[in-house]
Amino acid sequence: MNKTELVNSIASKSGLSKKNSEAALNAFIASVEEALKNGDKVVLVGFGTFEVKNRAARKGRNPQTKEEITIPASKAPVFKAGKGLKDIVNK
Repeated sequence: MNKTELVNSIASKSGLSKKNSEAALNAFIASVEEALKNGDKVVLVGFGTFEVKNRAARKGRNPQTKEEITIPASKAPVFKAGKGLKDIVNK
């Protein structure tokens, strides 16, 4: 499902127009991005949790030259599915 299909689904399930559904989806995405940028978690009980995990610096290897390189530390956004979502998917 792409963004357009998701907007159409939201519009049909909520009774909102496609324009309002897209605005609501964009607002949700912007809110999650802002919270993660500020180091906060976004917890949707029964659905899941959006958070940022820190990745430590590590050694890697260039597959073409076999030269060892250092991969710098970074932050990665992650989503952990909640029990309710897992139960729905596994039924």
